[in-house]
Amino acid sequence: MLMIYNRPGFLEELTEQERTALFGEVDAIMAELSESGELVGGAALADPSLTKTVVGRDGQPAVTDGPFLEAKEHFAGYVGVDCETEERAVEIASRWPDVKYGGYMEVRAVMQESGTEM
Repeated sequence: MLMIYNRPGFLEELTEQERTALFGEVDAIMAELSESGELVGGAALADPSLTKTVVGRDGQPAVTDGPFLEAKEHFAGYVGVDCETEERAVEIASRWPDVKYGGYMEVRAVMQESGTEM
């Protein structure tokens, strides 16, 4: 799993040409992953201001609006890939365009059904 983190509002700071280039790079990577059979799935997430956070308080769930507002980055989406090696997943994540604009990627294996590999 490639988890995409970026800085809220960074897209609005880009010029139209830069945004077009960024989304073009994403489209190219996704097309490459589809053609190679490595793409499992993925999705972009809505703006963090639309988030609900559920925490336990006094043994009961409490719901608040939004994530941690002071966060410099937020979880923006994910891409599921099925790669032969961890190095290949890291190579794909290293090419993700958000990284050029201050974002970062986490590469983490998805546990199998039993979870016994931990």
